[in-house]
Amino acid sequence: MSYCRQEGKDKIIFATKEDHETPSSAELVADDPDDPYEEQGLILPNGDINWNCPCLGGMASGPCGEQFKSAFSCFHYSSEEIKGSDCVDQFRAMQECMQKYPDLYPQEDENDEKSSKDLEAASMEASAAKEEEGSS
Repeated sequence: MSYCRQEGKDKIIFATKEDHETPSSAELVADDPDDPYEEQGLILPNGDINWNCPCLGGMASGPCGEQFKSAFSCFHYSSEEIKGSDCVDQFRAMQECMQKYPDLYPQEDENDEKSSKDLEAASMEASAAKEEEGSS
């Protein structure tokens, strides 16, 4: 037998195998392109940027949201031969902002940089060891 229970803000639904054996009776509603709350993807039909798109991963909000919006807008609307080449200042401002909040915007390059330095050092040690073996 299935049942629901509320724990704080969460609603927990327990379903039985029998509940899942019956086909769903849910009806799909046709998409309304004029629905302002409808998910439209990153670029809206009118060409504007959909800042609420989940594909942005929340980057448009938070402490560096305005810098992100500025840089992303500049890139999106850029008409330069190398797209976005006129947006360096906006991207630099966004990067500087993100560096102020390392807990919110972790720098992936730090680990990559460290591991590549470790690999480089190990490679140099191995080369030195081979040279010593060859000279003795």
